[in-house]
Amino acid sequence: MTAVLSSPAVLSGPAVSDSVAGPFIPALAEVVGCDERVRVLDGSSVRYANFDYAASAPALRAVADGLLDALPQYASVHRGAGALSQITTHRYEQARETVRRFVRARTDDHVVFTRNTTDSINLLAHCLAERGGDIVVLDIEHHANLLPWQRLSGTRVVTACGTVEDTLAALDAELASKPAALLAITAASNVTGEVLPISRLASIAHRHGARILVDGAQLVAHQPISVVSHGIDYLVFSGHKLYAPFGAGVLVGRGDWLDEASPYLAGGGASAEVGADGAAHWHSGPARHEAGSPNVLGAVSIADACTALAGIGFEHIGHHEHALRERLDAGLAALDGVRPLRIFADTDNRVGIAGFAVDGFSARTVACYLADHHGIGVRDGRFCAHPLLARLGYPDGAVRASFGLGTDADDVDRLLNALSELVSRRDTGRVEESLG
Repeated sequence: MTAVLSSPAVLSGPAVSDSVAGPFIPALAEVVGCDERVRVLDGSSVRYANFDYAASAPALRAVADGLLDALPQYASVHRGAGALSQITTHRYEQARETVRRFVRARTDDHVVFTRNTTDSINLLAHCLAERGGDIVVLDIEHHANLLPWQRLSGTRVVTACGTVEDTLAALDAELASKPAALLAITAASNVTGEVLPISRLASIAHRHGARILVDGAQLVAHQPISVVSHGIDYLVFSGHKLYAPFGAGVLVGRGDWLDEASPYLAGGGASAEVGADGAAHWHSGPARHEAGSPNVLGAVSIADACTALAGIGFEHIGHHEHALRERLDAGLAALDGVRPLRIFADTDNRVGIAGFAVDGFSARTVACYLADHHGIGVRDGRFCAHPLLARLGYPDGAVRASFGLGTDADDVDRLLNALSELVSRRDTGRVEESLG
């Protein structure tokens, strides 16, 4: 049975933040919606505390302003002679170069704009399906970096171990046992925030003749990444986790596999010449896999987000995130029956994600309580990582609090005090059993 709250009345409980509070940590950048207010069950309204950045980060104000600036001159890209078409085409292609610089890609790498990370990975899977070769993945992957490969016959899934070191050794052994074309790895877990050592993984893959795909969806907004220095062959990420609006993603990487494959989508823009009999000759380069009218504003917004993050600087981003994460981790550790989720015992390298469970309450009950009583938004469920949640012991789901540039210390303290109140309800018996 699921425990639910018996009353919306606020109980007095220990203020967790009192025991862990340190210097005030301000937000690092303005995000759209930072002052949004929502109603709670007692009828009052409170400022919304957004702890769901890992699902979709709010747009940076600078990105939203850039989007508004681009709208008056918005027109169809490529092949248009009109002034606005020329301006929009320039912005679109300039966005490609901005992304290339942001991730420090090779000059001859393709930068392909897609719908999102999932679309980018499916595009590369399409290329691998045609050229053949095995793919090696871990069992802890987000579904976006698992399901596209499991549709291919040559996919081998390696069980992640309890430490990073043992996991690297397991991947090394698997790649040594049989040739593979690709090692596909998620850089930062969307469940625990733990970061894998990309350079070492790339070295392992290359030593055995494989290329490496890095799913950077949860990393690129938090830590610097270099395609060249890290030895990455393919990098994918989404705009909506990079403080840009929905609807656009990126695949950056070596052009040969992409140019050898048939177009991901057949249509205008991808075709260089089409005969009356239906025979087509296809473009090479990014255009080959960008058929149809592209999401220009999405691409420009990603580029604006890259520029904004570079302007803030990853050193500042890292300090801000580390301070908030320490405050949140210490507060969760002080709460009885709150259990953090971890995959590895030998790393503390994490982005701003805290997965946890609360004894006595389902994940949905916790999330609804935080939303309904305190105006706090967290994520609950299995986070598109069902195999990982099952092996962590939470097959029915857990809670995830994730944060970023728009988060300050008051937000963290609100979350901790709300969870403290919830735990107090459990410990004082102020719950009732759900009839469902």
